[in-house]
Amino acid sequence: MHAKTDSEGTSIDASWPPRSPRRPVYYVQSPSNHDVEKMSYGSSPTASPTHHYYHCSPIHHSRESSTSRFSASLKNPRSLSAWKHVQLGRGDADDDDDDDEMDGRDGSKANKIRLYLCLVFLFFVLFTVFSLILWGASRSYKPKILVKHIVFENFHYQAGNDQSGLPTDMFSLNSTVKISYRNPATFFAVHVTSTPWELHYFQLKIASGQMKKFTQSRKSQRKVVTIVKGSQVPLYGGIPVLVASREHLNTIVVPLNLTFVMRSRAYILGRLVKTKFYGRIRCSVTMRGNKLGKALNLTDSCIYQ
Repeated sequence: MHAKTDSEGTSIDASWPPRSPRRPVYYVQSPSNHDVEKMSYGSSPTASPTHHYYHCSPIHHSRESSTSRFSASLKNPRSLSAWKHVQLGRGDADDDDDDDEMDGRDGSKANKIRLYLCLVFLFFVLFTVFSLILWGASRSYKPKILVKHIVFENFHYQAGNDQSGLPTDMFSLNSTVKISYRNPATFFAVHVTSTPWELHYFQLKIASGQMKKFTQSRKSQRKVVTIVKGSQVPLYGGIPVLVASREHLNTIVVPLNLTFVMRSRAYILGRLVKTKFYGRIRCSVTMRGNKLGKALNLTDSCIYQ
């Protein structure tokens, strides 16, 4: 160890801030019973009192040290700024924790929303695929339509006037057409309608009739009968065969065409999946005057499209 010089001592003392002088600490102690007895039984008043010396307690030293440190921190601005920086740092850390917690909650909500959207999208995709499968399967169950026969009940050919009063030949016809309708589907019924059933002589329509709509259950069939008739149809000389055979109507032979369209609709899963079937039918039929009231077979005379 080297002895400190006066200059070093002076510099050290100048660098440290001056401390406030310590105040003396006084303790007061009450006399014990033994001292009281000595005073009462003839102790000399001139005797010098016994002095008791007490050392400062550790608690007192700790209080003085904490006080000195706090005063030193107040005197040193660097330590004070560091303390403030620590306090501000703790506040910023708390704010960051709160922000992280809020960000975590927002992130969890966003993840839940994305999950719900994905589930909804997946449901629609699966439902669409399932519907397409049902629709494709239903296309293979096309209804079976077969025209059985036609019966010409009667017809009338006579002179008359049209709606404008123009004289011309008038024609009336009454007939019935019978078809067979079968639904081969195993898991759906069909609702059946049709366009008007019409009889034409080339481009001239001479009779028509409307089929009643119906619903056909799965794996079943029925017979459908429709009345096709015409009343007072002006011919304007359009059927020359009738003009030539006016006197012998029982010998007339008139080629006609029967045309109509069958519409079948299948509703699967309520009305969510709908399948449509169209059957265009064209039959060639010959009306003969000597076969009135008789069924004319059409099973081999029709074209189905």
